[in-house]
Amino acid sequence: MSLSLQLYWSFRSPYSYIALPRIIGLTRDYALSVDFRIVHPAALRNPDYFRGMNPLARPYFMQDSARAAAFQGMAFRRPVPDPIEQDPTTLAIAAEQPHARRLGRLGIAATERGRGLAFCDEVSRVLWDGSVDGWDQGDHLARASARAGLDLSELEAAIAADPARHEQALEDNDRALRAAGHWGVPTMVFRGEPFFGQDRIDLLVWRLMQHGLAKR
Repeated sequence: MSLSLQLYWSFRSPYSYIALPRIIGLTRDYALSVDFRIVHPAALRNPDYFRGMNPLARPYFMQDSARAAAFQGMAFRRPVPDPIEQDPTTLAIAAEQPHARRLGRLGIAATERGRGLAFCDEVSRVLWDGSVDGWDQGDHLARASARAGLDLSELEAAIAADPARHEQALEDNDRALRAAGHWGVPTMVFRGEPFFGQDRIDLLVWRLMQHGLAKR
């Protein structure tokens, strides 16, 4: 019997980057499908969150995300440039966010073509593994798209033809995430039960096993 889950995911979330290879591995090894639902970063979805953030939160977040990546044996560095333009001291968020909006819309377009997991895996490595400065320049995204079996120019042409529809899909995914019982990413939802965070994947697998998760 094949099982399915929803995965809510964002390009700016380091924990989304860390979780994705493990989720892909589950789909490879088990009779499991993923309804992949990309959302914009929290800075776009809930900017008020950063205005009231405890000053200890961000330093811990930086330390913990690097540690979590190291634990999984993954190369890690914050993206250059950051997909979100944000003051590192005040955490104030710029009004315009072209990088984040571009990535989110590309993720929606890739998902609509059945290549969302592969595309986001390739692009998130370009952003997060420390091998690329200026991921938004040159042919970095084009090459990542090609590795995922997609044509970047075709994706961008489709987005340019109807950007509002792609934004609406991102907003719809955010509403669905909240309706499922959480607001953060990565969140996996199985039969209405949310599992938030890359550190809940083992618990998710335990629940899937209870429902007959089978090897391929």
